[in-house]
Amino acid sequence: MGKPSSRPDYSSKADKKFDKKVQFYAKVRDTVASLTAKKDITKKKFQSRQKKLKAYDLSALSEFLPELKAPRANDFKLNCKSRLKEGKQLSAVLEHPAFQADPLAAIHQHLQNTQPVLDEKPKKKKNQNGGRKKKSKKSKALSRQQSMDI
Repeated sequence: MGKPSSRPDYSSKADKKFDKKVQFYAKVRDTVASLTAKKDITKKKFQSRQKKLKAYDLSALSEFLPELKAPRANDFKLNCKSRLKEGKQLSAVLEHPAFQADPLAAIHQHLQNTQPVLDEKPKKKKNQNGGRKKKSKKSKALSRQQSMDI
């Protein structure tokens, strides 16, 4: 007796080759089918994203916004220099003994020294009629009597 095998008995070498080709083409067909399914899914996702993006399309508002000027290379150089300067100033502040002792008090003192003093005067309340005082009927009557007496 021969070996038990799951393969059918082939009568010739040509039949074996043909069977291998059929199996290969079946694998290719399955792979193509799965790839097209994946492609369809990604296409649907892309279309849904595009629809969502259309809802947030704000390009129509661009005509109402002011146009931005393109930044120049000189501006970048100035920004770089100012950043270096500010970095040095920050490190100096952090190393200052007053700041290390009490940071909030040091900031408060700095603001008091650098900010201008505002003299707040009580503001007069304006009337609803544009700041004009409303004359009462009594005052009109008194002023008429006084003018008649004169």
